[in-house]
Amino acid sequence: MGFGGISIWQLLIVLGIIILIFGTKKLRSLGGDLGGAVKGFKSAMKDGEKEAEVEDLKKDAQNLNKTEADKAPIDVKATRTDQEQERK
Repeated sequence: MGFGGISIWQLLIVLGIIILIFGTKKLRSLGGDLGGAVKGFKSAMKDGEKEAEVEDLKKDAQNLNKTEADKAPIDVKATRTDQEQERK
């Protein structure tokens, strides 16, 4: 038994038919194109991870530069001015 109930002989027959239909040159170029696409995908994933790390480092640096006063919430309470109190 091979893959999912397909024997080795059945796989070899299918492979032989594919080679007869497409030829070895087309299959070789198809394999090269597929390999190049996988390599490009992997490099793009690595670049994306590096960009994410850089963004995280920038955010951490911005948080380190803030003082405690910048981090604390500001509580604003409305009060009447002296002029408003005199009018009443």
